[in-house]
Amino acid sequence: MTGPSQYSMDFGVTEAYSATDFLVAPCNATAHGWLTRWPDWPSFGLALCGPEGCGKTHLVHIFREHSAGVVVAGPALTKDAVPDLERFAAVVVDDADRCRDETALFHLHNLVRESGHSLLLTGIDPPARWPLDLADLRSRLAALTVATVEPPDDALLHAVLLKLFADRQIRVAPDIPAYLVPRMERSFAAARALVDAIDRHALSLGRAVTVPLVREVL
Repeated sequence: MTGPSQYSMDFGVTEAYSATDFLVAPCNATAHGWLTRWPDWPSFGLALCGPEGCGKTHLVHIFREHSAGVVVAGPALTKDAVPDLERFAAVVVDDADRCRDETALFHLHNLVRESGHSLLLTGIDPPARWPLDLADLRSRLAALTVATVEPPDDALLHAVLLKLFADRQIRVAPDIPAYLVPRMERSFAAARALVDAIDRHALSLGRAVTVPLVREVL
């Protein structure tokens, strides 16, 4: 018989992004393999694609540690914000599909390629589907190797829910994710939002996270 879950306490959320915390599954194994295989890539650049909340951020953290690289936010990228390539062997442009300065992205792409370093871009869709105005940039990015993270299966979604609760320092019984998985939207983003809602509801009522409480949130 499983004992009661502990009560939620508002210690904030500390997400674990280490390599050992990443849950490798069929939906993300190919992408994970490409990033941990670095620098053994077929070309200098790679595009990591997948829906919001699918684990791209975690993979970026793993790659940054593995490559001793630097991460630049796509929406904040400008020509003045291009990192010093003498200090980093790899550059990540996270959310590159939301980059506002195409000229800066084009400049960075060429600079990384000419320096012999590596470039990782992340986005929801493959670069060939990004609404880019610069034809030269569009053709160059479309030529990059694409690693895609697919939606999770039941086993991974179950494990992700447990991890999200653990990140919030909430211990839950196995019946909680077992109850949630068949009733929730099948995405990592939905899992994150659902755990947040459950945590807030439990805190507001001063109750443990149990199936009856989860049912109220759903």
